Amino acid sequence: MVNLETALYITATGRTYSDKNREIEIVGNKDYEEAARLIRDATRAVAFTGAGISVESGIPPFRGENGLWNKYDPATFDISYFHEYPSHSWEVMRDIFYELFGRVKPNAAHYILAEMEARKLIHGVITQNVDSLHHDAGNKTIHEFHGSLRKLLCLNCGRLTKVENVDLACLPPKCVKCGGLLKPNAVFFGESIPGHAHRAAFGEADKADLFIIVGTTGEVAPANMIPRLARENGAKIIEINTEPSSYTDFVTHIFLQGKATAVLEQLMQTIET
Repeated sequence: MVNLETALYITATGRTYSDKNREIEIVGNKDYEEAARLIRDATRAVAFTGAGISVESGIPPFRGENGLWNKYDPATFDISYFHEYPSHSWEVMRDIFYELFGRVKPNAAHYILAEMEARKLIHGVITQNVDSLHHDAGNKTIHEFHGSLRKLLCLNCGRLTKVENVDLACLPPKCVKCGGLLKPNAVFFGESIPGHAHRAAFGEADKADLFIIVGTTGEVAPANMIPRLARENGAKIIEINTEPSSYTDFVTHIFLQGKATAVLEQLMQTIET
């Protein structure tokens, strides 16, 4: 559990942005106070997370200066490439995901979102991440929009197997039931979003009156449409990012700039005062 008494005091960068025909000035700590008020008053608040929340756990982002796409060819994660070259695709995935992700742990930001759900400050989490760190931190209602790496799917019989029950020393792994090819139960390029995840996530955009965006640039479709739809449906939008995103000027109502852990710690401290 996060020790909120040791939360960092962050003074957000002053920012003026246009909300239709209104100019809103956000200066100093007033943005935290307003964000805290919105969270306390919300009927149904939802967190919407991206790769930025897991960076502080040691997982590199896919894009940007130190992103994985600068080191690995994104085509390796195309479903057509996977079918044609499953062994090579699996070698890369084992190096990136299963050797690295198996060692990572949730950070303070994950634990704070779990605490917020336990205290009914948020209804749940929509995540674009496939690392399952929200599960590890204790969140109960999680819509994994792009699936998860923790289970492997048999492309022949549809059986799901926990990755810890599969020997990844022999690639590509095969289903023990039918011998079919196994792939991570995550969405590859060229695959559709699972229907249940799509319905649940876009359903929250219809129902929620507050979205808390954490660590996403808003560049990946169709996930990037979820906060936009929520805004169109009248939801307030709080954004937490280290840099302005594609949401900041046109979707976001309150922008809290900084690392997810520091900002969420300060936000929780403000909620409690």
